[in-house]
Amino acid sequence: MTRMFVPGPVDVASEVLQAQTKPMVPHRSKDFEALFRSTEERLRKVFFTERPVIQGSHSGSGMQEMGIRNFVDKTVLACVNGSFSERWYEVAVNNGKEADRLDFEWGKAVTPDELADALKKKHYEAVTIVHNETSTGVESPVKELARVVHEVSPDTLILVDAVSSLGGVKIEMDAWGLDFLLTSSQKCFALPPGLSFAAASERAMKKAESVPNRGWYFDILRMEKHRVKDSTPMTPAMSLIYALDVQLDRMLEEGLENRFARHAAMSRRFQEFAIANEMLPLADEPYRSKTVVTVKNAKNWVVGDLNKFLGERGMRIANGYGKLKDITIRIATMGETTMEDVDKLILAMQDFMKL
Repeated sequence: MTRMFVPGPVDVASEVLQAQTKPMVPHRSKDFEALFRSTEERLRKVFFTERPVIQGSHSGSGMQEMGIRNFVDKTVLACVNGSFSERWYEVAVNNGKEADRLDFEWGKAVTPDELADALKKKHYEAVTIVHNETSTGVESPVKELARVVHEVSPDTLILVDAVSSLGGVKIEMDAWGLDFLLTSSQKCFALPPGLSFAAASERAMKKAESVPNRGWYFDILRMEKHRVKDSTPMTPAMSLIYALDVQLDRMLEEGLENRFARHAAMSRRFQEFAIANEMLPLADEPYRSKTVVTVKNAKNWVVGDLNKFLGERGMRIANGYGKLKDITIRIATMGETTMEDVDKLILAMQDFMKL
C-alpha cells in the first residue's frame, strides 16, 4: 500500500472502505432515512453549527456552484489567491453573475484590510473565500475576514470553501458568522471521492428564496425540503454514505480537538524539516496551512524522479499545482496520516538528497 501524501484523494481506512460493500436498501426506506439523519447530526459537530448540513453526491466544486446559484442574484466578489479560489470566480462568471475579483499573489493570504477596502467601494450580495488554498498551502484568516464583512457590509453573505481543511482544522461556522461553508469527502474526512457537505445560515436560506434560476440539482431549497424528511431529491451515493457513517464515528472517537492538533503538529514537523533544508514554505508564517504543506522546490528536483524513489518505499507526494508545477512540491498532512508517517517520509527524502 502506498501512503498518499497528496492533497486528495487521500488514504482511506480499510474498515471505511469495507463499509461500502454493505447491501443497498431503498433510499426512500426507513432504514436509509435513519442513517441519513444520523450522519447529518454528526456532521453538524464537525461544522460547529446548529444549522442543517447538506450531503451532496458530487465534489466540492458542485457546492461552489450551489453557493453561487442560490445566494447570488447578480453581484459577487471573489477573493482569488490560488487556483481553487479562481475556480469559484469562474463558476460565478459561467453562471452569468456580475463577478469581480479581489486578487492576491499566489502564496499570499486574503487580508482583512484589502477586503474591507473592496467592500467600501462597492456593495456585493456575497463574497467568496477559500479558507485553505490547496494549490498554495495558504490558510486565510476566515474568522477575521468574516468580522470585517459583518462590520463593513453587514448584509453581504460570506461563502467559504473549506474543501482541504474542514475536518482537519477547527472552523466554527456559527461563532464566526459564516453563511455558507462547504467541504469535500476525499481530503480531511479521509473518505473516497464523491461526496461533499455544506451548511447555510438562516439568512442565506432566506436570500435563496428571492434568487431566480437556482437550477434543479443544486437548488438548496429543494434539498432542504427533502432533508427535513431525512432524504434527498435525487438518488444519493448510498455506499459512500455507509462509509461516511463509519468515518464520522472514527473522527468523533479520536476527538475533534485531538484531530485538529494532530494535523497541525504534522504540518509543523514537515515545515521544520523543509526550512532546515532550505526548502522554504510558500506561505508566510501566520498563514501556513495545517493540512497541505507547500514548499519551494529549491533543489530543483524532478518530482517524477522523487516520487519514483518514494514509491519504492510506499509513499507518494504531489507536485505543485497549476502555474506552481515544478516550482513547488506539496505534502498533505491530513486524514489518516500520522506523525510516524511524516517521519518516515522525512527519512526517505533525506536519503533521496544523498543520491
